[in-house]
Amino acid sequence: MIRAKYRVAIVHSFYSSQQPSGENSAVRDQADALRAAGHDVTVVAANTDELVQKPGYALRAAARVATGRGRNPLTQLEHLAPDVVHVHNLFPNFGTEWLEHWRGALVATAHNYRPVCASGTLFRDGKVCTQCPDGDRWAGLRHGCYRDSRTATIPLAWATRGGAAAHPVLRRADRIVVLSERSRDLYLSFGLSAERLALVPNFVDPPERSRTGNSDIDPPGAIPRWLFIGRLSEEKGIVPLLLNWPQGERLDVIGSGPLESTCQQIAPEHVRLLGSQPRERILNMLPGYTGLIFPSVWFECAPLVCQEALLSGVPILARVGSSVADSVRREGTGMVYETPEELTRALRNARTVFPGLREHCRRVYAERYTAPSWSTAMAAVYRQALNHPGAAAC
Repeated sequence: MIRAKYRVAIVHSFYSSQQPSGENSAVRDQADALRAAGHDVTVVAANTDELVQKPGYALRAAARVATGRGRNPLTQLEHLAPDVVHVHNLFPNFGTEWLEHWRGALVATAHNYRPVCASGTLFRDGKVCTQCPDGDRWAGLRHGCYRDSRTATIPLAWATRGGAAAHPVLRRADRIVVLSERSRDLYLSFGLSAERLALVPNFVDPPERSRTGNSDIDPPGAIPRWLFIGRLSEEKGIVPLLLNWPQGERLDVIGSGPLESTCQQIAPEHVRLLGSQPRERILNMLPGYTGLIFPSVWFECAPLVCQEALLSGVPILARVGSSVADSVRREGTGMVYETPEELTRALRNARTVFPGLREHCRRVYAERYTAPSWSTAMAAVYRQALNHPGAAAC
């Protein structure tokens, strides 16, 4: 069977390097994976790091978000004449008005919940919040959900006022890629049709040299040691984790963020705060840990760090309520907990259970989260979109 090869134009507004983004890395990796699979790929990019240097950038970006008018890739796309346009992120550097003028097949990936939430996380004041997509369209503006500022939230509140089905990208896309079952279920509940949603999880495909080599952590089974990797921010659940971390358990925390000083103040004995680390070093360190702790208190989408853990044969202990906890339960790659008491019991039980899960975690990764499996799934999504080009816009 000969598999079709497609000309793909990826449209992506790259977030600032001042706020490291897994989405930026995923887009680059996906372009490379498509090329490795034989597709012709061009990335049509807007780079915040370059554009933010220009006078009046913030005002122009706000106007683009609110009106949809502004930076337009249509001329470049028409010159490229791709089979499929794949939109990852237009915020805040591309307008959206051009979407209605592109008559070819269009696929969009929902990396977050920004089409229905000003902050993109469906999280506010320490808990999950779905007020805006549930119909209270101006709740985000009242609470200043974007950067804790009502002024900064105005363009996003206006752009998302019609809900998911009216969002320019989601309205126009022939197929919408979601990254987890929880994301799919949420977007279904927000009014999108199941026929247009395609579940294609992200993948990780680290360089060969990161898969081997000696870890600078004790080998698994020596002394239990746990690992947290993530932004030190409220939605990641790092403060409750540290406040309830059992005495005597060893934990390393990798990451930085707005709660870094708080974490330094409350970190108990046997917890090391290692700051941000290069991805190469993290991948080298991972195999030496007993398990990855994932205490996130928001829905999440599909954090790459969990797939990196599976690649390294490291089981996951996840707090109930996130897409990660869902997949841990479904795939049998670790344990879940909800209360501090359950966390303590799970850590104790994991000492004996997790070593036997390491090979299973590697198998799950090999079956579901590799670049070839992702490329095959995306080719099927592109084929479906090509069968109905422009249908969503009609």
